[in-house]
Amino acid sequence: MDPLVLGLIVAIATIVVLFSGVSVALGLLIVSGGFLIVFDGMRSLELLPEIFFGKLNNFALLSIPMFIIMGASIASTRAGADLYEALERWLTRVPGGLVISNLGACALFSAMSGSSPATCAAIGKMGIPEMRKRGYPDAVAAGSIAAGGTLGILIPPSVTMIVYGIATETSIGRLFLAGVIPGLMLVMLFMIWSLYSTWRSGDMNLLTGRSYTWRERFEILPRVLPFLFIILGVLYAMYGGIATPSETAAVGALLCLLIAMIIYSLWSPRALWVVLRDSTRESVMILFIIAAAGVFSYMLSSLFITQSIAEWIGTLEVNRWVLMGAVNVFLLIAGFFLPPVAVILMAAPILLPIITTAGFDPIWFAVVLTINMEIGLISPPVGLNLYVINSIAPDIKLKTILYGSLPYVGCMVLAIVLLCLFPGLATWLPDAVMGVAR
Repeated sequence: MDPLVLGLIVAIATIVVLFSGVSVALGLLIVSGGFLIVFDGMRSLELLPEIFFGKLNNFALLSIPMFIIMGASIASTRAGADLYEALERWLTRVPGGLVISNLGACALFSAMSGSSPATCAAIGKMGIPEMRKRGYPDAVAAGSIAAGGTLGILIPPSVTMIVYGIATETSIGRLFLAGVIPGLMLVMLFMIWSLYSTWRSGDMNLLTGRSYTWRERFEILPRVLPFLFIILGVLYAMYGGIATPSETAAVGALLCLLIAMIIYSLWSPRALWVVLRDSTRESVMILFIIAAAGVFSYMLSSLFITQSIAEWIGTLEVNRWVLMGAVNVFLLIAGFFLPPVAVILMAAPILLPIITTAGFDPIWFAVVLTINMEIGLISPPVGLNLYVINSIAPDIKLKTILYGSLPYVGCMVLAIVLLCLFPGLATWLPDAVMGVAR
């Protein structure tokens, strides 16, 4: 059978299996095992355990559970609420300070937790009721938090970037740096739209906030600054050549747990058990998907599907930007239905040879891919962040939350366009800090 036709059959079978309700990892194993048995015989299954566990034999994978513990320990405390309050008190004189405080808190909490749902929940519990109380439109209040929560998979340290680095064998340190400027750019675009949308509502009083004394501003800092120092310390250790990403993640996780115990009195064995239990569940899920995706990649390569697709793309006489547009459409559609980690692990083996052959930088592409995954987090039918916001504010209709999120999708699309026009937005900082990649 022609490998391209076989690849189409594999794609259809994968979609059918995943939509049946089977978990992503188990679905990938079922598809991989089924096609290997049909085309290579039962003996092909003898290699699968070795491939499965071989994908997990990577020291860099240790950083995933460590960063997850780091985020879970922060999310289990009032750190998100304190961060929100601190920014609100310091930005109160800035026009639209409240909505800017929410988005700024989302950006900082994303950097601390690395989790989009956790960011939505932590900041939304405080930010949405406060914005609604002051008269902000429900669409702005809900949409800004839903969009701000997506920053968790772009701003470092990001588990999604770690997964991409492992899947494509690219530098995790470079990937983290590549997400900094685009992440800040997205924050600025979100803020600009939020201010414009608030101004358009016609109530100028919304752009001014209450006043706080200097004592009120300084008294909350001791509860916020330690976590920010940890983030800066982790990044300094990583890029200062002091430690590897896995080592810095382990130290960061330990320090975050200690600060949560000291500042927020997280001494209860039950509370600590919940943090470790939830972190273990999420880590195992991600590692299971990584191992299953390794088997799936082996199946695609063994049946010459990956090689044939790359060769076919290479023979097409199309502009490389047309090709990139098609890739973006594919990623958008995949992100509507699947979690970011699954999309990266399934698509990277196929897309990376195509991207590099077309002359695109894999580090730059990681940022474009991640922003596409962010769009999926606030777009139906899955739109995880939309449902998180709806659970926080059940009296706000899901339709209103979606309506409020759509302009931020436009901001993300604009960010992708800007990255295509100015690739240096993603590549300049990694090259400046770590030298030009060879």
